[in-house]
Amino acid sequence: MKAAEVSMGSALLVLLTTLLLCREARASPPASVVKCSSGNKNCTVSNSYGAFPDRSICRVAAVAYPSNESELFLAVSNASIKKQHMKVVTVYSHSIPKLSCPGGPAGAGLVISTERLNKVVSVDLSTNQMTFQAGITLRQLLDAAAARGLALPYTPYWQGVTLGGMLGTGSHGSSLFGKGSAVHERVVGLRLIIPTSDPINGLYAKAIDLVEGDEDLLAAKVSLGVLGVVSQVTLQLEPMFKRSITNRVQKDVGFEHNIPTFAAATEFGDIIWYPAQSKVVYRDDIRLPVSIPGKAKNDFTGFQPQISLVVAGIRGTEELLELTDNSDGKCLVSKLQVATLLETGSGLKNNDGSIIDFTGYPVIGNQSDMQTSGSCLFSKDDSLFTVCAWDPRISGLFYHQTTISIPVTEITSFIADVKKLRDLRPSALCGIELYYGFLMRFVRNSTAYLGKTSDSVDVDITYYRSRKPDTPRLDEDVLEEIEQLALFKYNGMPHWGKNRNVGFLTVRERLGEKGDKFVAAMAKYDKDGLFSSDWTDAILGLRGKSPVTTGKGCALEGLCICAFDEHCAPSKGYYCKPGLIYPQARVCRKDNSS
Repeated sequence: MKAAEVSMGSALLVLLTTLLLCREARASPPASVVKCSSGNKNCTVSNSYGAFPDRSICRVAAVAYPSNESELFLAVSNASIKKQHMKVVTVYSHSIPKLSCPGGPAGAGLVISTERLNKVVSVDLSTNQMTFQAGITLRQLLDAAAARGLALPYTPYWQGVTLGGMLGTGSHGSSLFGKGSAVHERVVGLRLIIPTSDPINGLYAKAIDLVEGDEDLLAAKVSLGVLGVVSQVTLQLEPMFKRSITNRVQKDVGFEHNIPTFAAATEFGDIIWYPAQSKVVYRDDIRLPVSIPGKAKNDFTGFQPQISLVVAGIRGTEELLELTDNSDGKCLVSKLQVATLLETGSGLKNNDGSIIDFTGYPVIGNQSDMQTSGSCLFSKDDSLFTVCAWDPRISGLFYHQTTISIPVTEITSFIADVKKLRDLRPSALCGIELYYGFLMRFVRNSTAYLGKTSDSVDVDITYYRSRKPDTPRLDEDVLEEIEQLALFKYNGMPHWGKNRNVGFLTVRERLGEKGDKFVAAMAKYDKDGLFSSDWTDAILGLRGKSPVTTGKGCALEGLCICAFDEHCAPSKGYYCKPGLIYPQARVCRKDNSS
């Protein structure tokens, strides 16, 4: 490829990025993640990105769409009679791993969609508690609570997840205050529908109601979907309050030493680190009384509707930069993109009557409007002119995610090690800055068996993934070394709903006694393992399963840690090498001398 063509490609990406960040559009909502060839039978199940980490296709015999608890009982009962494996699938299915694919013989399982189980069940204003069906989306939940003057104080930043999905994967926001930022720490009651071998009123399913104080609630409130179907959840809410957000940019000199102090002092704060630019963005995010003026909203730019042609152009240009080994081109674009995000408030809208959405800090609004966003989900269909940027129906974003919670006591040393890598390979981390850099959120040690094992900093890294599984990524060795540093040197815990397969290596050992208690609950509530699968067995260390596989090119997709050159791509110059600053790491590095 000629240098002029590479330069032109970089310039095009700059132009397209600018258009992407400065437009207004409506979006076609996502397509169903369940597709059937005959009514509700002979189906495939995917996630919202259109690909599981191993790129396998999940085939199932049928899908059920219960709209009330009686229909849910019937679906579980019918499968229980047939000893048919089951899994719950949510409306948008945003978990990256194969949590929604049933176990058992391929193509013989049942998926139970909670798409229609999205109602408010009851409200108790005397205790500020609300009960919801598990399929309600986060946006629906927050709106329903706000209509009663209530707020859920901490949630994920993406509003397309469901209540059941958040609990299944231990999803969280950012806070070390009180019980912390995990949604499951607000659960005071939960109903499970589980299979049974003894009929009750003619059905081979029964309800289990768990409340605070029941030990089994510690298993059920982060369950990976392996205990049964979560039907209803009661949450402890709070009276509505407001949030004041100011994004503060500093150089990253010594910032790693300030992370624990910042987390202890800022209730909703997070940190974004752009390592290649040596920039840190602190989100000063505090609670205010509801009486304080302000009607701001959070409409994060990356979650807004994106013009399909623009997204495809950005993706195409990034592929060109990958093809030509042009890390410097990614650095050029990342500088523009980060600068534009910061200048526009990253999608925060003051709503003060100005023609311009963002007019400056602080940005103040109700908790329900500030915590989460995702407007690309809810607009009217415009025939794919605009979409969520990762919609698999267009040639848009396609990426890996590595999301690992590192103990607060270890985060300073971890960041210092990443800085050493950055200094050795200054342009190698520009690519992640196209996907929001290192997003660091704060999570408390959890009471749940599958929750966090210590007060932690959750480090979320998103980065380019090739559409061809045998194609190496530019500078992939550096990100693989960071992944292994986080997991093994610094005792990180994976996010259950994100990560490549290698992220779940040895996680059962790190859970210790809590892992044993969770497995005991599995045996109690689902004796035949009808809600288990090869994937959940693998990450829980059961039945001899492992989350990783070996074979040619397995390390390129995070399906293994390389041990031999063939696990990388030797024919394309990528060989298995030790880490640059962590010799125990094994990474796929391009050898330019061969």
